[in-house]
Formats: sequence, structure tokens, C-alpha cells
Amino acid sequence: MTPTVVLPVIVAGLYAAGVYLLLDRSLTRVLLGFLLLGNATNVLLLSAGGVAGLAPILPVDDESEINDPLPQALVLTAIVITFGISAFVLAMIYRSWRLVRDEVVQDDAEDLRVATREEIDADERDPELLSPADRGPGDGFSVEAGPHPADGTPSDDVGLELAQVEAAENESAEARAVGDVPPTRAGGEPAHREEEH
Repeated sequence: MTPTVVLPVIVAGLYAAGVYLLLDRSLTRVLLGFLLLGNATNVLLLSAGGVAGLAPILPVDDESEINDPLPQALVLTAIVITFGISAFVLAMIYRSWRLVRDEVVQDDAEDLRVATREEIDADERDPELLSPADRGPGDGFSVEAGPHPADGTPSDDVGLELAQVEAAENESAEARAVGDVPPTRAGGEPAHREEEH
């Protein structure tokens, strides 16, 4: 059998159409593009296997007449993988349609903000000049601190009051467990019980 140009042309057409559909924002077109890529791969693998021959399980005298089983095994594996990923994309399409009544992937606002942000070298960046939205966790200004002391000196004890209240509550809970102190509310105030008459 002479080599034919039909199969390579079919494979090239399927790959081109599949890649074109994969680059679309519509998830349905992405699914169709992925199916075309899977079929193009299957045709490519089968055409790489050579001309049709005898089944490899039969005892034959001439081994050149036996068909190569590897491309067939690879095609079976590719079919299973294509089916699994297609089911996943179908589930994404269904979920997107149920949530927003649309299956087109929208622009992410955070990605757009980062893409339009001015390019700054990390060594030249001054965290004080950045807007709060652009500050990262290592900029030193990300922690929302409480008001500064009256003398104007900044304090690194951001949650000290809260920690003191929590420590007082823990001490009173331990004392209640022992039975020494009457139960208290948050902040250390004693709880008033109404006496039964």
C-alpha cells in the first residue's frame, strides 16, 4: 500500500479546528475543541501504526504480517482520557449555566487590575506610596492596627486589649472549674443571678 496524504491532512485539519475552538471563551466551544483534539490524536496514532495486518495473538509464520498493538492500546487510553475530561467540562458547563445562566468565561476583575498595574521594580518600590489595594503581605502596612497611643509613638501591640480580656476570661473559667469564684461575664464583670423565691 502506498502512503497517502489524506490522513495527515485530516489530522492537521482536526488539530487546527480543535485549537481554534479551545481558545474561545465559550465552554461549549472549548468542549468541542477538546473532542476534536482527541479525535485528531486517535487518527494520528492509528495512522502511525502502519498498514492493517493480522491480529497479534494469532500464531503466524511471518512476523511482518502482524499488526502493531501499541497504537491500538494508546488509542484506547486516549479515548478513556478524552471521555473523562469531556465529562468534567460538561459538569462545569452545567454548573455555570445553573449559577449565572451563562457558560461564557468572564474577565476576572483582579486579573484586569493586575494586568493594568504599572510595572515597578521590587527594589524601587516604596510601600508607603502604594495604594492599599496594591500592598502585599510583606509590605509592613497590611495589618490594621488600632489607634496609636496619646504620645504619638506607634505600638506593635495591636491586639493587646483583646488578649488581656481573653486571659481574664480563661482565669475566671479555671476558677469556676475549681469552684473558688462566682461565674463572670466577658470583661470580668460578675454575673447577677436572680434568686428564686
